[in-house]
Amino acid sequence: MDVKRLQKARLLCLGAHCDDIEIGCGGTLLNILQKYPNIEVRWIVFSSDIHREEEARSAANDFLKQANKKTILINNFRNGFFPYVGADIKDYFEKIKNIYTPDLIFTHYRQDLHQDHRMISELTWNTFRNHFILEYEIPKYDGDFGVPNVFVPLKHKICVDKINKISSYFKTQKNKHWFTEELFLSTLRIRGMECCSNTRYAEAFYCRKMSIEL
Repeated sequence: MDVKRLQKARLLCLGAHCDDIEIGCGGTLLNILQKYPNIEVRWIVFSSDIHREEEARSAANDFLKQANKKTILINNFRNGFFPYVGADIKDYFEKIKNIYTPDLIFTHYRQDLHQDHRMISELTWNTFRNHFILEYEIPKYDGDFGVPNVFVPLKHKICVDKINKISSYFKTQKNKHWFTEELFLSTLRIRGMECCSNTRYAEAFYCRKMSIEL
């Protein structure tokens, strides 16, 4: 991925559930769109319901308000059952491939222990074989955080903006004890420490392969 291409890049953001993209790479997206306003983004959520779709659409529009062009798609594949409806989801991926060619893809971490997250990651790689893909992480009960190899330092202001947006839009998740501003900021601080970020904060990703032209 040539960083200069970000000036007019096409991004594809994939999330199994309504808040996954925001939690996993929301800060990086805000950072990119501040610096490169000519970017086109296709934002796809695979599982939702009536209430969560409203939250997700509002959040996505806010995160992408600086994008030059945006497409937000919210689907209703059955939550928690992605491996059992995999054929339908794979067909959906094939449709994406036929209508959109991204320069950068954000998707779930391949070793995520949530079955829906893992399925989306697997189908991302199965579908897009010659693309730059970054896998993001989601905090949860399973304790499956790994050792990321790509870090994006973020200013504290962007971190706060990301967390405020997540907290304000996804009100249906407030009853979950892990869904707190403290946890989100702590994750950013830990990843910032690991990469010696000058800003103290960072989002982290997993990159399986990268092509470098010298």
